Amino acid sequence: MNYYLKKNWRKLALACFLGIFCEGVYVILQFIMMQSFDAAINLDFRSFLLWTAAEVSGYSLYMGTAALKGIFEARAIRTMNNQVRHDLYLSLLDKTHTSYHSQDTGEYISWLTTNVKQIERLAWEPFFSCAGNIALVVWCILALISLHWLMLAAGLFSAAVMLVVPRLFRKRMEQLGEACAAAEADGVSRLKDLLSGFDVLRSFGRTDRFLSQGDSVSDMMELPGCRRSCVQFSISCLTGFFSVSLQIFQQVVTVMLAFQGKIILGAMVSASNLTAGITNGLRTIADHRMSLASARPYFKNITVHANETRTGADARPEQVNRAITVENLSFQYGERPILQNLSLQFKKGGKYALTGPSGCGKSTLLKLLLGWLPDYSGTILFDGSDARDFTPEQLQQQMSCIEQNVFLFNSTIRDNIILGGTFTDEQMEKALRDSALMSDLASMPDGLDTIAGEGGGSLSGGQKQRVAIARALIHDRSILLVDEGTSALDQKNADIVEKSLLANPDLTLILVSHHLTPERKGQFTQVYSLQPAAYHLKPAYIE
Repeated sequence: MNYYLKKNWRKLALACFLGIFCEGVYVILQFIMMQSFDAAINLDFRSFLLWTAAEVSGYSLYMGTAALKGIFEARAIRTMNNQVRHDLYLSLLDKTHTSYHSQDTGEYISWLTTNVKQIERLAWEPFFSCAGNIALVVWCILALISLHWLMLAAGLFSAAVMLVVPRLFRKRMEQLGEACAAAEADGVSRLKDLLSGFDVLRSFGRTDRFLSQGDSVSDMMELPGCRRSCVQFSISCLTGFFSVSLQIFQQVVTVMLAFQGKIILGAMVSASNLTAGITNGLRTIADHRMSLASARPYFKNITVHANETRTGADARPEQVNRAITVENLSFQYGERPILQNLSLQFKKGGKYALTGPSGCGKSTLLKLLLGWLPDYSGTILFDGSDARDFTPEQLQQQMSCIEQNVFLFNSTIRDNIILGGTFTDEQMEKALRDSALMSDLASMPDGLDTIAGEGGGSLSGGQKQRVAIARALIHDRSILLVDEGTSALDQKNADIVEKSLLANPDLTLILVSHHLTPERKGQFTQVYSLQPAAYHLKPAYIE
């Protein structure tokens, strides 16, 4: 939290200055009210009118300043919310493949939506309110000392009491804030799972399960917030009791001084407002300090800030000019071994196939090459350089993976291919031709500008895979990993795509397939067959 306050100190300083000025005008208005009331008591009608006119002008200035302060506060909050989200994006990018996929996307959505709004409610808004109330307390103390030192003494006593009370509850509020953050993230994840299974539950007549689980998740999300609100309300009432008691004490001091002739009679009206400014201001500050404490857990998911360089994120290994070499590679998921002592080589420009039944490690091998699974033994070398010396991002700058389940953004086909990059018409045409996507576009109403739909839902499985292949080809990756990437294509288009990939002399192709016919095997430089029973590789060389 402090990071964002320091980073935006200029914007915050301007809003806080306007707040300080605004509260200063309020205190001056109390002095004007004193003079107006004193003139009324002394039956000086002319002075009463003059002070009343000054009061109206002062309130106009006060309201105008308050409006301007609100505008600058809103702009500062918008900036800080955007910075928090940006740093959350960076924190997600900083995760490993395994770490990222260990949590549901619903939880990440909660970070970027619910958590940011909670930060705004529990941190940013209270911060500005605290700044204004601190200014109010200081102005009121200065005003009281200008009237009489006994009034200042009473004000300082009030301040001491109101600052001590909230310290007793700070730890409890932090714990309640953590519980709320965890419940909201878990609840969003559960809601996403429930809504995803909506059709299943309704088709089997289990709407009662949908309702009961929905109600259960709803209450699970609401309960921690209810507990926090109950505790905060109780603490607020307790501090309110102290506040009222201190105001009464201050009022007694003011009346005594007025009766003794040490302050003007009009001070009895506004002095109570000044005293209330101190006690209520401190009470509000106390409440907001608890709010700020409960906001801290919402920042724990931020691990990287925008001004911090992510190690190796921009460096890029040299393009593979010779080969990718795997030596004595072993990997296991938990206690289950997948690959053991695997050794093989993929030469630049070669075309390789990985075959074997499900569970034998074909897809796992591709993830290892991409750097997604770092906990392996053995070595993976890129032209003799250890893959561990590079981040997954660096490795993927020259590799692209096409999986069976293709994700497309809810945007145009063109945007899903270029991903915001700039390419010539010739490059686009070649990618469309080599991916066999050209014929599909001819039947689409808007061609490349056809909207793919959420998750690519408006396209068939084959069309989605062809878009993914075009995306890989146009970005000119020198190494293409295809994990059953043509499985959704009909045989004719699958042959067209594979023929294009196999004919590209600059492309190193590693293709995963459950089965290869003898004719297709002959098109590859080498075919490796993984056998799950022995967990080792049996190469089948193509003559």
